[in-house]
Amino acid sequence: GRPGKNSGAEGQKQGQAKRIYQIDLFCGKVIRVLKMSQKPVAGVKIEMDESLQEEEVIIRCREINEKVLQAQAAVMGLEGTGSSMALRQGDKEYYLPLEDILFFETENKIIYAHTRDKMLETGYKLYQLEELLPNAFLRISKSAIVNLNQVYSITRNLTASSLVEFMHSHKRVYVSRNYYKMLVERLAEKRKKL
Repeated sequence: GRPGKNSGAEGQKQGQAKRIYQIDLFCGKVIRVLKMSQKPVAGVKIEMDESLQEEEVIIRCREINEKVLQAQAAVMGLEGTGSSMALRQGDKEYYLPLEDILFFETENKIIYAHTRDKMLETGYKLYQLEELLPNAFLRISKSAIVNLNQVYSITRNLTASSLVEFMHSHKRVYVSRNYYKMLVERLAEKRKKL
């Protein structure tokens, strides 16, 4: 056949290995995934190619602007490995891997990152963290975001906030009744993946 044209079994095999999806995002969260039969007008698409040796993400744009940089940061944040955050304690600045953070909590209008043995200041507001952090983190109250990978137990309280405890730590935080169901569902999703 002519260059650029696939024929017969080769064309079928390639068509089976490549699928296109459109992903709709809202505040950085996936809200809908659609299998596409044609190119979407605008948005994000995922092409599955089983012949790739490793995953790659390509962002195509007319110009590099704030929205494109936010998309890049979101994609990089989804990786979860090697991501770190600059935090402060007095005059000392720490660069900690996100995996080491148990939870973020607001106290006297300051957002603190809690590790097993430290409480460090962040330069972010809670709503900014909610958008920037990878999916391993979840908001559990008006004043807290937890690292789902570090949750050890939840002591349910039907009339008030439930208690969340962490692995290898004495630290605790409360999940409000409004966020309890989401927390339990996300933890159940993580267990399914194991």
